[in-house]
This record gives sequence, structure tokens and C-alpha cells, in this order.
Amino acid sequence: MDYSKTAAGVLKGVGGEQNVQSVVHCATRLRFVLKDEAKADTAAIKATPGVITTAQAGGQYQVVIGNDVPEVFAELGKITKLGGGGTPAQDAPKGNLFNRFISMIAAIFTPLLWALAGTGLLKAFLAAAVTFGWIDTTTSTYTVLNALSDAFINFLPLALAFTAARYFKASEFTSFAIAAALLYPTITPLVGAADLTFFGIPFTMVNYVSSVIPIIIVVWLQSHAEKFLYAKLPSAVRRFVTPMIIVLIAVPLVFVVIGPISAILSGWIGTSIGWVFATVPWLGGALMGGLWQVFVIFGLHWGLVPLFSLEYQTTGQILLTAPVFAAVLAQAAAVAGVWVRTRNKRLKSLAAPATLSGFLAGITEPAIYGINLPLKRPFAFGIVGGVLGGALMSAGGVFSTSFVVPSGLALPALFGNGSMVLLAIGLGVAIIVPFLLTVIVGFKDPEEDAVIAAESTDVTVLSPLDGTAVPLSQVPDAAFAEGGLGQGVAVIPRSGAVYAPFDAVVVAAFPTGHAVGLRHDDGAELLIHIGIDTVKLGGQHFSLKVTSGQEVKAGDLLVEFDLDAIAAAGYDLTTPVVLTNADLYPTVGRPATGPIAHGDPLFFAIAEQPALAAK
Repeated sequence: MDYSKTAAGVLKGVGGEQNVQSVVHCATRLRFVLKDEAKADTAAIKATPGVITTAQAGGQYQVVIGNDVPEVFAELGKITKLGGGGTPAQDAPKGNLFNRFISMIAAIFTPLLWALAGTGLLKAFLAAAVTFGWIDTTTSTYTVLNALSDAFINFLPLALAFTAARYFKASEFTSFAIAAALLYPTITPLVGAADLTFFGIPFTMVNYVSSVIPIIIVVWLQSHAEKFLYAKLPSAVRRFVTPMIIVLIAVPLVFVVIGPISAILSGWIGTSIGWVFATVPWLGGALMGGLWQVFVIFGLHWGLVPLFSLEYQTTGQILLTAPVFAAVLAQAAAVAGVWVRTRNKRLKSLAAPATLSGFLAGITEPAIYGINLPLKRPFAFGIVGGVLGGALMSAGGVFSTSFVVPSGLALPALFGNGSMVLLAIGLGVAIIVPFLLTVIVGFKDPEEDAVIAAESTDVTVLSPLDGTAVPLSQVPDAAFAEGGLGQGVAVIPRSGAVYAPFDAVVVAAFPTGHAVGLRHDDGAELLIHIGIDTVKLGGQHFSLKVTSGQEVKAGDLLVEFDLDAIAAAGYDLTTPVVLTNADLYPTVGRPATGPIAHGDPLFFAIAEQPALAAK
């Protein structure tokens, strides 16, 4: 994947930066809040290389990328001013409360996901080592490993203070000060103590270790209080008086009111989950195992993340996790069945990495959107495996003692917790049943490239310059002359202006101004390189008129340059205009020669036409 091209294509598809209110990313998706979703071109986004699919849920326009989403998000940050701090609550779309809740949870928890999952996985491995007697819990080695694997979940309110502050537009370090007070060493021993008062007001100290609800609520209140105080206090003192007042009020408010109420709420939720899995455990496991991937499709699984945290805080274990393992591994097994059965070479090449991603990392979006869901039956077989495996594992009381992303690598999180026999049987059923159903019952196998590959069209490339068109072989640079950088035509300019040769997105605007890269809607990628070795001028005599990610129309001015000054400096101004993605556009047709004006046809980019399978 070319991350910059994917980012530029997605940005154009959602209506440009001007239509984006905010964007964050989770494990596999770019999550946009758009000002007007009607302006999003879903078909164009899905056709962008690197995009698996799109989804609209939770008040967000979600673009599913897969494992490489952090890299695409980083490129998006380079070509826009969009940040990753989350959606300001006061600017969020006024959708229903459920959609707004999902959007908030995704924004607050997304930045924590990988650190939480990574340390949780380490804790799972440590627990497995203890279970199998590989490490002694009385050693200093165990103490160090336990601290570094348990610290993040232990001090989770500190991390949530930052992400919640970004979401609610509050002061991050004031939020941190509030969270730190909740976990202060002299405060935590007061949990459960009797006769506690604050200026005569009695209160009950609850445990804030690994807590979620109190810090989110108090940061929301903090955001409103800060606005009020900043508006009322004199500018000379408000920067230090505001946090002093907020901390002085907010922390006791948590101890006296918010904490006890949230502890009661958390207890009810944790007890309810425990009751379901104690009374009808197979039903709870079947529902989680069967519905989890359905929730993933719509991005609604984020709504369950707080439940995992609340259950852990209340009981020290997570019963909800085990059936999710079954759901994830079942879809990975179904796509493995596609890998084995299909005769379509392209489908097989997609199924291989999707299988590994699902089994090892627990990332199932490539499998679901790219293969299982379009083929229908494999997705249904995966649901069957998730239901059966989840029911068996929950019937055995299997649970996790750490927060992990369910995957093959994270299985040690379940070892020693509940019935290991039913764990093994449940995992076996979750994997074997969908795999065999996919291989034996099968699915409608697409014809080789006839269905999967979309027919491309040729692209007319207009001359970006006034001058004389010459074959690439006449360019005094071997890389261009021999076609090493792509096929095309060169122009010897007679004026100092470069214009867009077609409607495009600027994917590369070199700061030196000596070259511009463009991408046509149909996928043709063009490099216009003004002169030979002119990069050595360091931008002197060039004036760049566009920026990366900008949309341009045919004929728009891209670059101005001083023709005479560059020639006087000893540089050859022959300008290659070449197609850089030879895999899709390997040849040019009807190349122009002789005098030419900008806007005249220079050549046709000939698309590779897929050969249809024999009927």
C-alpha cells in the first residue's frame, strides 16, 4: 500500500478537508465525523487502493483500512490540519444518544487500545508462566514483570484523563491532576474505611484503580467549568486560579458523589454480567460469540469496551472476553477455508494474509469485508463457529484476567481460568466447524478476474506545458530515457508555467517546486519533472502553486518557473511527463511530437485490460 495515495484518495472521497469535522483511528478504521455525509463519495472511497470498505455507524463515517490504518492516518495528518484528538463534544453531530455515546467511547478509548492490549498480552503470558510453573511469584523478576504488565490497567484513569480531556476540550494536565488525586498513595488505603468525612460531609471511599466512569464524568464537568471560569476570572490570574478551583472542587465531588454512584452502577453492571454467565453461561457465550463480528461490521463493538473495563474493575476478571476469542478465530478459520477451496488466484492471494491477520493478531476486518461477507456463506459459517465455540467456552466458566485483543497470540490470557477442557473443545469447535463448512459446503467461487477485477478506462493526458513534445528517449537522463520511471512523453518548454493535465489530486508537491505528482480519478499516476537535476537548485527559480492533497482541475496552474534563469544556471529544461504506476497503466498511446500548447492532448494512458476467464 502507498499510504500517501490512500490518504489522499480517502480525503477526496469524504469531500475534502473542508467537509471533515474531525478524524481519529482505531485498530483498523479511519473514523470521520463529517459535516455533510451526503458529500462523501462512497464508491470512490471503496475504489481507493488500500481501502477495504466503508461503514456508517455511531455518528461516524468509517473507512476500513486494516492493519495499516496508523500509517494512513499519519499521512492524512501530513496533508491536512486535521488532528487526532477526537471529536469535540460540543461540535458533534446532534444524532441520537446512542450514536453520540458510541462516538465518544471510540474517541476516548482508541488512543489507548494498543498500549492496553500490549501490556494485557504481556500480563497474560506472565499468568500462563505462573500457571505452568515456569516462574516463581516470590522472585524479584516476577515483581518487575508484574509491575510493567499491570501498571497501565492499574493507572487507567490517568490515561483516560488525557483522552477524555482531548475529546471534551478540557485542560489535559488539570484532568491529569484530578486523576492522580484519585490514585494517590495515601488515598487508596482509605478504600472501605469507616467514618470518613470532608469538612464534616461523610463519604465512602471507593476503589478508583482501573476505573472508567468517574474520570470521564468529572472531565466532562471540568470542560464546562473551565469555560465558565475563563470567561469570569481576570486574565492576569485565570491560568493558575482556574485549575486550582477546579481541582479543589472536582476531586471532593468525585469522592463524595460521583465515585460512590459510579461504584454502585459498576457493581450492578458487573453483577448482571456475572449473573448471566453464572445462570445461563452458554447463552451469554453464544450471544457474544455470534454477535461480536456483526457489531464489528457496524463499528458498534466500541460500545461494549467500557463493559469489559467495568467487569474487570468489579470482579477482577472478564467473562465477556472468552466468547469473543471464539468469534474472532471462527472468522479467521472461515477465510482459511476460502484460501483452501477457492480456485481464483486473486481471491486466494487475499485470503492468505487475511487468515494470518485473523489468527495471529485478531484483526478480522480484511477477512470479513474483503472475503467472507461478499461471499456470504463463509461469514455465516463463521457466525456458527462463534456461537458454538462461545457457548462451550462460557459454559466452562472461561474468563480472562487481563485486557487483551482476542487472537491466537493472546490465548494465554485464558489459560488456567475456568475449565481448560471446555476451553480446548470450544476453540476447536470455533475453528474446525467454519473451516470444514467452508471447504465442504463451499461458496460461489468467482470466475478468475472476471468478477473481481474492474475494467479500467484509458486516460487522456493533456500537455502541462507550452513547448515541443519529444520522445522520452531524447531525455538526457538514463532513468527517464530508458523508461525506468515509467512510460510517457517529454516536453521542451518555451514558457515558465506548468498546468494540470487532467482533473486530479496532488499526491506529491515537492517543496523545491521542481516536480509534481498527480493522481487521476481512474487511478493513473503522473509525474511532471521540470528539467533534469533541477532539484539541486533547492527551489530557487521555482514557485509552487499547489499543496499535497489539493484537488485540481485540468488547466489549473501548478508551478511557475524562471525559464531563462534555470537555463543560465546550466540546467537542461527537458521535462519528462511519465506514468509512474506501470502495473495499471503500462503503455502510452498516440504520443504527440512537435510543437504543442498546454491543454493539447499529449498522450493516452493505456490501462491494462484484465483477461476474462474462459466460460
